[in-house]
Amino acid sequence: MIELTERAAKHVTDYLNNRGHGEGIRVGIRTAGCSGLAYVLEFVDEPDSVDEKFESHGVNIFVDPKSMVYLDGLLMDYVTEGLNEGFKFTNPNQKGECGCGESFTV
Repeated sequence: MIELTERAAKHVTDYLNNRGHGEGIRVGIRTAGCSGLAYVLEFVDEPDSVDEKFESHGVNIFVDPKSMVYLDGLLMDYVTEGLNEGFKFTNPNQKGECGCGESFTV
């Protein structure tokens, strides 16, 4: 299961509304950084038939099967820290992350 906080769901909903179309967001991972894996977010206009689908606070979240192994239990928040803002990922599968926080290991 993947969940969004209310704040994250509002942010995604606002972006989808401004965009004018879309079924939700896709959350995935890719190989990157010094720790090995990084999160990837993209809008979904047409879901892939193999995607797993979750709903959180009215937002559809799609995850491909390969990424699901690493993302099961993920909680996404949208935070503002000083002048920076963005998604914060709380992943129970994560064992460590690189010093800059851009990538993680499982």
